[in-house]
Amino acid sequence: MDLGISGKVALVTGGSAGIGLAAAKSLAREGCDVCVSARDPERLADAVVELQEFGGVVHAVLADVEDPRSAARVAAETRDVLGPVDILVANAGGPPAGGFVDVGPDEWDAAIQRNLLGTVRLIHAVLPEMRSRGWGRIVTVTGRSAREAIDGLVLSNATRSAVAGVVRTLAREVGGDGVLVTNVMPGQIDTDRLRELAGGDERLAARGVEVPVGRIGRPEEVGDVVAFLASERTSFVTGVSLLVDGGESHVIA
Repeated sequence: MDLGISGKVALVTGGSAGIGLAAAKSLAREGCDVCVSARDPERLADAVVELQEFGGVVHAVLADVEDPRSAARVAAETRDVLGPVDILVANAGGPPAGGFVDVGPDEWDAAIQRNLLGTVRLIHAVLPEMRSRGWGRIVTVTGRSAREAIDGLVLSNATRSAVAGVVRTLAREVGGDGVLVTNVMPGQIDTDRLRELAGGDERLAARGVEVPVGRIGRPEEVGDVVAFLASERTSFVTGVSLLVDGGESHVIA
């Protein structure tokens, strides 16, 4: 299926590894020129090499979405090198684990800056040009915790749910301008984050038993969903939060 986005400019944050890199690859495979941003310079350089194999133009910006100044800078540099952003994939690493009584004000502030306000600032940085051109796709990447609270992940439960609320609100405001806004909620995906939370390969494998399809997911399975939502093929889809969790969630939308 031709997704109709060849030649579009995509900006993917958290794009040096895991789901972010997988999304960048899926978009590059569809012919997008891609800018990836992340905090780790070595991983970012490796990501560029991998993305260049798809033949499009690739750029990288070293940045941390937790920094209030980074969103405007990343968007401006993408525009200068590749052109105005057509597709934004707002992705950031999850906040630390912990229950409500385990985390303090500093942890709350950091999680809100990275996982909520970082996304808001990125959208502000690219939205005006999308609206003026009459075309844009914004895909946020949150997690299953945006739909169903997960024990021991209060920061994720709160900030991911807040992003989903932004998506629902913004979609109603800008749909008439040709800008579609969606949210992807990955479940248990084989990333560094999940491996850290699981505490070892054996425990990681055991988690797959909890998933109806019988295994944990692969990053590229989320990346392909992101690319589909960012495409012309979803021209009547906006405001949705889509689970990509192998059927694990017990909550019905």
